[in-house]
Amino acid sequence: MTTQEHDASVYEQVQESSEFQDLKRRFRRWTFPMTVAFLVWYLLYVVLSGWARGFMGIKVLGEINVGLIFGLLQFVSTFLIAWAYSRHAEKKLDPIADKLRHEVEAKSK
Repeated sequence: MTTQEHDASVYEQVQESSEFQDLKRRFRRWTFPMTVAFLVWYLLYVVLSGWARGFMGIKVLGEINVGLIFGLLQFVSTFLIAWAYSRHAEKKLDPIADKLRHEVEAKSK
């Protein structure tokens, strides 16, 4: 068996393992809903900017209007999602990924 064949079989074994499937499930369970939520939030901002100009132009504080607040909240939500994902990955994904990595490294030697 060549090194390439051996490595491929190790990776295939890991891919078929229940731990790897759990890792993928945990990743998808968090990432997909968050992606959908952010896209809905972003599209709401775009739609309101285009078709609800009166609402977006309402002044809230001095010259600051609803559109500006929504625009700034896009940045805030992006950073919050990145922070939340890093916490999620550190607690739920990284331990499993580290364990799988160590198994692959041990089998590849």
